[in-house]
Amino acid sequence: MTLPAPYPPLVSGGDGLDRYPADPTALAARMAALYGVGADQVLPTRGLTHGLELVWRLAARDGQKVQAPDAEPYQALAALYARPTDSADTADTAAVVVRALGSPEAVAEMAERVAPALLVVDEGLVEFAEAPSAAAVVKDHANLVVLRSLSLAYGLAGARVGAAVAQAQTLARLAGVLEPYALPEVSVRLAMQALDPSRMMETAERISGVRRERARVAEALSRIMALEAGVGPVIIARPSDPSGAIEALRRYGLNADPAGERLRLPVSLKPEVNDRLLTALGAASPGGRRNRIGQAIRDTRETRIVCTVDLDSAGPVKIETGVGFFDHMIEQVAAHGGFSIRLACEGDLHIDPHHTIEDCAIALGQALKQALGERRGIGRYGFVLPMDEAEASVSIDLSGRPYPVFEGTFATPMLGDYRTDLTAHVVRSLAENLGAAVHVRVTGDDDHHKTEAVFKALGRALRQAIRVEGDVVPSTKGVL
Repeated sequence: MTLPAPYPPLVSGGDGLDRYPADPTALAARMAALYGVGADQVLPTRGLTHGLELVWRLAARDGQKVQAPDAEPYQALAALYARPTDSADTADTAAVVVRALGSPEAVAEMAERVAPALLVVDEGLVEFAEAPSAAAVVKDHANLVVLRSLSLAYGLAGARVGAAVAQAQTLARLAGVLEPYALPEVSVRLAMQALDPSRMMETAERISGVRRERARVAEALSRIMALEAGVGPVIIARPSDPSGAIEALRRYGLNADPAGERLRLPVSLKPEVNDRLLTALGAASPGGRRNRIGQAIRDTRETRIVCTVDLDSAGPVKIETGVGFFDHMIEQVAAHGGFSIRLACEGDLHIDPHHTIEDCAIALGQALKQALGERRGIGRYGFVLPMDEAEASVSIDLSGRPYPVFEGTFATPMLGDYRTDLTAHVVRSLAENLGAAVHVRVTGDDDHHKTEAVFKALGRALRQAIRVEGDVVPSTKGVL
């Protein structure tokens, strides 16, 4: 069946979903770029387990068997595809499945050893292990299949997207047992968004953050219970009372996967969630103020943006908008504001920088608003800043009520690829999405100095206003 449905679905964002999905060639190309292989060496799958299932299907079709670890999901697949005649004496081995071996050299050695059987390497957590991928040696071994996943490292566990990476002739064998329309169009769209260049900076920071949190949680747990080797957002622990530990975690709104006397404990990117886990298991209790972090994701037909701010950390500061001068200006806001900004944008610069600059200001305002939360204890107000002959005055009130005012003109239309008339637009977009009164007045002769003074003064004003000075909302109303 290839005919479209008679009408589109009654869901938002459902344009085009009334048609059957096409071959995910664009996704294959994007995943190939990510994994450093050719587009003909990637077969998108419905998650890593789907890639494993294709291996078992291939073996079953050819009357052969698969050697795999004694763990899920391997054993579930073995049971599903088992044949009464399967035995070491009557069936040849079609494939050997292993978890990531730690180095491409070790994979290459094993691939030689098990040939002509397929060597299937499960790399579902390789990003969190900081280990090099076996995909680097796929070109040298026709019997090597590397399985990758977007589930955990890219936050798409529910979308079920992964890939088999192998030489083209090997993928053709796997594709021979692939069902029609294997990958839903919705999953393909989500994966394309997750792998957009505008997302990669923040994804890398997230993965690094989970590694740091995993090390912190493991160190605390190791004082009270035995831990085993684990990787990714999981810690394998041996509490003295596994059932009691599970119940304690449930009381704190957390779950753990039991495996005999062991527990697979989840590690979150959010320190406050991990603190609950430690408290539930008696390893520590949360204390102190957590960093105020906010994130905005903005996708339109004109721009794709991810912006993250950490008001209580001076770094990292990474700005990639495609507009060089504007990158420099946002860096000035971060440097003089004393807080971290990570902002990446893929915009329609082939048309004009307007959409990119405007939407980045919107996303920055939204991220700042989220990070401020209830705005409890903040200074709220805050700056006059001279730069050579120029002077910029920025008055800010983080009141929750947007009101932009901009007084100043620019004679120079462009500074590099930055339009000076958009400076007032940036102030307006920021004020409206942050929820703040932002009044700017700038004078001077050099438009470069005037523009830079505005952004520096904006950073200094924010530095004063976001500073925590107590624990009450700075308003007689009791709310901002």
